[in-house]
Amino acid sequence: MKGPVPIQDAMASDTEPSHTIKLLHLLFLSTSWGMQVWVTFVAGFVMSRHLPRHTFGSIQRELFPYYFHISSTCAFLNLTLFAMSHPSERLGEEHTAQIIIFFICIAASVLNTQWFGQVTSDVVAELQLVESRQGLGQELGLAASEPRRQLRASNPGYRRLSQRFALYHALSSLCNLLCILCNGLSLHHLAAQLSAL
Repeated sequence: MKGPVPIQDAMASDTEPSHTIKLLHLLFLSTSWGMQVWVTFVAGFVMSRHLPRHTFGSIQRELFPYYFHISSTCAFLNLTLFAMSHPSERLGEEHTAQIIIFFICIAASVLNTQWFGQVTSDVVAELQLVESRQGLGQELGLAASEPRRQLRASNPGYRRLSQRFALYHALSSLCNLLCILCNGLSLHHLAAQLSAL
């Protein structure tokens, strides 16, 4: 028969998150990272090379709000679960760094959800209207660039829209890559904590 549990062991088990919390944290983190990697490095490249540009843009405009909201929600839930499992009075440097990473991910996700992603989609819709009037938008892949270059040269309004799109698309992409990096670092942190596979 075992004797009383030493105070140190009891305290360690009191702060240990439950298996459910651990599972939820891993589920949200891996879902977000997997979705981000798939959308960024697989689906986007495949669709942009095999679909007419306007079809690709329309699909992106429909999917991205869901993508950005799911990313933001997962980032928020990851921070919440992590913070609940690591009280502030017991935070070490490693845990503080992890919380900062989650905050950065939330900020980048929310910026994309509420601003950059929406502005990019709105500008794409405006660009598509101008292009449709010129008979453009059904080209595939790289073949689409020369007619648009000519349109930018001849139409100052279209050129300004193109520049605005380039700016917001770059900012949105940067936020997205930042989220991928943050989630990758968080997964690395979790992997370093595994004692067995």
